[in-house]
Amino acid sequence: MTNEYIQQILSDKFGTAVWGFEESFGIFSCNIKPEMNTAVLQFLNEEGSLGFRFLTDLTAVHYPDRKAEEICVVYHLHNLVANKRMRVRASVSIAQPDIVTMTNLYSSANWMERETYDFFGVNFIGHPNLIRILNADEMNYFPMRKEYPMEDPTRTDKDDEMFGR
Repeated sequence: MTNEYIQQILSDKFGTAVWGFEESFGIFSCNIKPEMNTAVLQFLNEEGSLGFRFLTDLTAVHYPDRKAEEICVVYHLHNLVANKRMRVRASVSIAQPDIVTMTNLYSSANWMERETYDFFGVNFIGHPNLIRILNADEMNYFPMRKEYPMEDPTRTDKDDEMFGR
């Protein structure tokens, strides 16, 4: 199974809903429209010639400079028979970070979606138990978003000279 074959079969099936095909760090990647995540991932799972039946990882990345698509939900899939990995990205707006859950297709998505909700605030529609998993329940923010400075600029106990800056 080659990257060109995967690109061709996805392009034939979904047209412009799938784009941005590339390979980086040995993993073939593509972007999808967020409303197509169920259809595309189900196709990658169930299409016999593709067979991406294992969800290795599910997370998100916050890109604060991308207007209307600040949160990128990332799925890492694996075809265990062909030993082929694939990354699928779907970007949503931070104002409405909604995307359909994949728990009905991949049972491993359950905890990973809860963790992604907990840290990035992605609302997985249809998730059976979308509550905080690691952070305190009373937190009203999502710590992995790039909304706060990394360090307190008013700190006086740190001298840049000590850190080689």
